[in-house]
Amino acid sequence: MPDIHALKRRGIFLDLSSGDAVFTTVHLHLLLNHLPIIITALALALLAVAALRRNDTIARTGLAFLVGAALSALPTYLTGGGAEEAVEKLPGVTEALIESHEEIALIAALVVGALGVVALFGFWRYRQPVRVPSAFILTLLAGSIAGAGLMGYTGLLGGRIRHTEARPGYVAPTEALPDAGGDRERE
Repeated sequence: MPDIHALKRRGIFLDLSSGDAVFTTVHLHLLLNHLPIIITALALALLAVAALRRNDTIARTGLAFLVGAALSALPTYLTGGGAEEAVEKLPGVTEALIESHEEIALIAALVVGALGVVALFGFWRYRQPVRVPSAFILTLLAGSIAGAGLMGYTGLLGGRIRHTEARPGYVAPTEALPDAGGDRERE
């Protein structure tokens, strides 16, 4: 049986009946990493529609999405270290790929986190029946453009760590690899 405390420190959760690793921080990072990207982009879209239509309900929904994006960015960032440990020694994975992803991930998490805090302030400050002012919506819309761009770029850099096809200069193979599977007939 493995040292349970050492595995827990590394972020590995165990099936206590067998001692097998069943869910690690790698799994958690892979599960969570799309959430802040998608939620920030949805908040951006909602705030843009709210600004165009001057719709308070849509504006408040956009604020809620920013809070959700901030809440999803924190655990996503915090599970990145465990994911790094799992892949850093794999073939084709370089320290430069990991570091560039990690650096922009911190900036993106801080920006989206700050947007979430400002959105929470907006909920408090502009309680109903007071409408959310257009200037406040436009400010968050501008911040959301930056946040969504940073989150998207973070995702791109994260994808490049394991997906060579996302790296600059990638050239697709001209023929299928022998062990690549697929539907081709066997000779």
